[in-house]
Amino acid sequence: MVITNSSRLSFHLIDETDKDFLFQLDQDPQVMKYLNGGKPTSKDVIENTFIPRLNAYRNKEKGWGLWKVTIIETQQDIGWILVRPMDFFSDAPNLHDLELGWRFMKNSWGKGYATEAAIHIKNILSQQPENKHFSATALIDNIGSISIMKKLGMTHIKTYLHSDNELGETEAVLYRLTN
Repeated sequence: MVITNSSRLSFHLIDETDKDFLFQLDQDPQVMKYLNGGKPTSKDVIENTFIPRLNAYRNKEKGWGLWKVTIIETQQDIGWILVRPMDFFSDAPNLHDLELGWRFMKNSWGKGYATEAAIHIKNILSQQPENKHFSATALIDNIGSISIMKKLGMTHIKTYLHSDNELGETEAVLYRLTN
Protein backbone atom coordinates (compact mmCIF):
# COMPACT_ATOMS: atom_id res chain seq x y z
CA MET A 1 0.00 0.00 0.00
CA VAL A 2 1.10 3.51 -0.74
CA ILE A 3 -0.12 6.47 1.27
CA THR A 4 -0.24 9.42 -1.10
CA ASN A 5 0.74 12.91 -0.02
CA SER A 6 -1.76 15.10 1.79
CA SER A 7 -1.76 18.84 1.20
CA ARG A 8 1.29 19.47 3.43
CA LEU A 9 2.65 16.04 4.30
CA SER A 10 4.28 12.96 2.80
CA PHE A 11 4.33 9.45 4.27
CA HIS A 12 6.84 6.61 4.39
CA LEU A 13 6.39 3.22 6.06
CA ILE A 14 9.02 3.03 8.81
CA ASP A 15 11.47 0.14 9.00
CA GLU A 16 14.76 -0.64 10.77
CA THR A 17 16.60 2.07 8.83
CA ASP A 18 14.53 4.70 10.66
CA LYS A 19 15.86 3.79 14.13
CA ASP A 20 17.73 7.11 14.52
CA PHE A 21 14.54 9.05 13.81
CA LEU A 22 12.60 6.89 16.30
CA PHE A 23 15.30 7.50 18.92
CA GLN A 24 15.31 11.29 18.34
CA LEU A 25 11.52 11.49 18.63
CA ASP A 26 11.53 9.65 21.96
CA GLN A 27 14.12 11.92 23.63
CA ASP A 28 11.73 14.76 24.50
CA PRO A 29 10.17 14.27 27.96
CA GLN A 30 7.00 16.09 26.86
CA VAL A 31 6.57 13.75 23.88
CA MET A 32 6.93 10.78 26.23
CA LYS A 33 4.83 12.22 29.10
CA TYR A 34 1.68 10.13 28.48
CA LEU A 35 3.60 7.07 27.33
CA ASN A 36 6.04 6.41 30.16
CA GLY A 37 5.97 9.45 32.41
CA GLY A 38 8.49 11.43 30.34
CA LYS A 39 11.52 9.16 30.23
CA PRO A 40 13.64 9.18 27.06
CA THR A 41 13.85 5.84 25.24
CA SER A 42 17.31 4.29 24.97
CA LYS A 43 18.84 3.17 21.66
CA ASP A 44 18.87 -0.36 23.05
CA VAL A 45 15.09 -0.31 23.62
CA ILE A 46 14.50 1.13 20.13
CA GLU A 47 16.64 -1.57 18.49
CA ASN A 48 15.79 -4.59 20.65
CA THR A 49 12.19 -3.97 21.74
CA PHE A 50 10.52 -1.27 19.62
CA ILE A 51 11.73 -2.41 16.17
CA PRO A 52 10.91 -6.12 16.77
CA ARG A 53 7.39 -5.15 17.99
CA LEU A 54 6.97 -2.95 14.90
CA ASN A 55 8.10 -5.78 12.64
CA ALA A 56 5.53 -8.11 14.24
CA TYR A 57 2.58 -6.07 12.93
CA ARG A 58 4.13 -4.26 9.95
CA ASN A 59 2.31 -5.28 6.75
CA LYS A 60 2.99 -3.07 3.74
CA GLU A 61 0.14 -4.52 1.65
CA LYS A 62 -2.47 -3.77 4.33
CA GLY A 63 -0.94 -0.45 5.38
CA TRP A 64 -0.09 -1.63 8.91
CA GLY A 65 2.92 -0.18 10.63
CA LEU A 66 4.27 3.24 11.51
CA TRP A 67 3.94 5.85 8.80
CA LYS A 68 6.66 8.49 9.08
CA VAL A 69 5.23 11.96 8.52
CA THR A 70 7.37 14.53 6.68
CA ILE A 71 6.55 18.16 5.91
CA ILE A 72 6.74 18.39 2.12
CA GLU A 73 7.93 22.01 2.00
CA THR A 74 10.88 21.58 4.40
CA GLN A 75 11.45 17.79 4.20
CA GLN A 76 11.46 17.76 8.03
CA ASP A 77 10.46 14.43 9.59
CA ILE A 78 8.04 15.36 12.38
CA GLY A 79 6.40 12.19 13.67
CA TRP A 80 4.52 9.03 12.87
CA ILE A 81 1.04 7.56 12.61
CA LEU A 82 0.50 4.04 13.96
CA VAL A 83 -1.78 1.61 12.09
CA ARG A 84 -2.29 -1.91 13.48
CA PRO A 85 -5.16 -4.19 14.41
CA MET A 86 -6.65 -3.46 17.84
CA ASP A 87 -5.41 -5.83 20.53
CA PHE A 88 -2.68 -7.04 18.15
CA PHE A 89 -0.47 -8.36 20.93
CA SER A 90 -3.31 -10.25 22.66
CA ASP A 91 -4.69 -13.74 22.06
CA ALA A 92 -7.55 -12.25 20.02
CA PRO A 93 -6.43 -9.41 17.72
CA ASN A 94 -9.29 -7.67 15.93
CA LEU A 95 -8.21 -7.56 12.27
CA HIS A 96 -11.24 -5.48 11.27
CA ASP A 97 -10.68 -2.71 13.85
CA LEU A 98 -7.55 -0.70 13.14
CA GLU A 99 -5.86 1.13 15.97
CA LEU A 100 -4.59 4.56 15.04
CA GLY A 101 -1.99 6.35 17.13
CA TRP A 102 0.46 9.18 16.74
CA ARG A 103 3.67 10.58 18.11
CA PHE A 104 5.03 13.94 16.91
CA MET A 105 7.98 16.20 17.65
CA LYS A 106 7.02 18.96 20.05
CA ASN A 107 8.02 21.70 17.56
CA SER A 108 5.25 20.45 15.25
CA TRP A 109 2.47 20.53 17.86
CA GLY A 110 -0.45 22.93 17.44
CA LYS A 111 -0.14 23.19 13.66
CA GLY A 112 -2.66 20.51 12.69
CA TYR A 113 -0.07 18.09 11.32
CA ALA A 114 -1.07 15.10 13.47
CA THR A 115 -4.75 15.63 12.69
CA GLU A 116 -4.07 16.05 8.96
CA ALA A 117 -1.91 12.92 8.88
CA ALA A 118 -4.33 10.78 10.90
CA ILE A 119 -7.37 11.83 8.86
CA HIS A 120 -5.52 11.32 5.57
CA ILE A 121 -4.31 7.83 6.46
CA LYS A 122 -7.71 6.86 7.93
CA ASN A 123 -9.45 8.02 4.74
CA ILE A 124 -7.16 5.90 2.55
CA LEU A 125 -7.50 2.84 4.78
CA SER A 126 -11.28 3.24 4.95
CA GLN A 127 -11.41 2.40 1.23
CA GLN A 128 -10.53 -1.21 2.13
CA PRO A 129 -13.82 -3.00 2.94
CA GLU A 130 -12.23 -5.25 5.57
CA ASN A 131 -11.50 -2.19 7.77
CA LYS A 132 -14.80 -1.93 9.66
CA HIS A 133 -13.67 0.28 12.56
CA PHE A 134 -10.92 2.67 13.55
CA SER A 135 -10.05 3.02 17.25
CA ALA A 136 -7.64 4.99 19.40
CA THR A 137 -6.70 5.03 23.06
CA ALA A 138 -5.12 7.65 25.27
CA LEU A 139 -4.63 8.44 28.91
CA ILE A 140 -7.54 10.54 30.13
CA ASP A 141 -5.29 13.60 30.71
CA ASN A 142 -3.92 13.54 27.15
CA ILE A 143 -6.23 16.26 25.86
CA GLY A 144 -4.22 16.73 22.62
CA SER A 145 -4.66 13.11 21.53
CA ILE A 146 -8.31 13.05 22.56
CA SER A 147 -8.87 16.19 20.48
CA ILE A 148 -7.41 14.41 17.42
CA MET A 149 -9.71 11.43 18.06
CA LYS A 150 -12.73 13.74 18.03
CA LYS A 151 -11.53 15.46 14.84
CA LEU A 152 -11.31 12.00 13.24
CA GLY A 153 -15.03 11.62 13.99
CA MET A 154 -14.45 9.04 16.72
CA THR A 155 -16.79 8.79 19.68
CA HIS A 156 -16.07 7.86 23.27
CA ILE A 157 -16.64 4.13 23.89
CA LYS A 158 -15.32 3.72 27.41
CA THR A 159 -13.11 4.97 30.19
CA TYR A 160 -11.09 2.24 31.86
CA LEU A 161 -8.09 1.50 34.05
CA HIS A 162 -5.04 0.83 31.91
CA SER A 163 -2.22 -1.16 33.50
CA ASP A 164 1.27 -0.21 32.42
CA ASN A 165 4.63 -1.36 33.72
CA GLU A 166 6.03 2.16 33.82
CA LEU A 167 2.97 4.22 34.83
CA GLY A 168 1.10 1.67 36.96
CA GLU A 169 -2.71 1.84 36.73
CA THR A 170 -3.91 4.95 34.95
CA GLU A 171 -7.27 6.07 33.66
CA ALA A 172 -7.53 5.82 29.88
CA VAL A 173 -10.18 6.27 27.19
CA LEU A 174 -11.12 4.34 24.08
CA TYR A 175 -12.63 6.14 21.08
CA ARG A 176 -13.96 4.44 17.93
CA LEU A 177 -15.28 5.27 14.46
CA THR A 178 -17.32 2.81 12.41
CA ASN A 179 -16.33 2.81 8.75
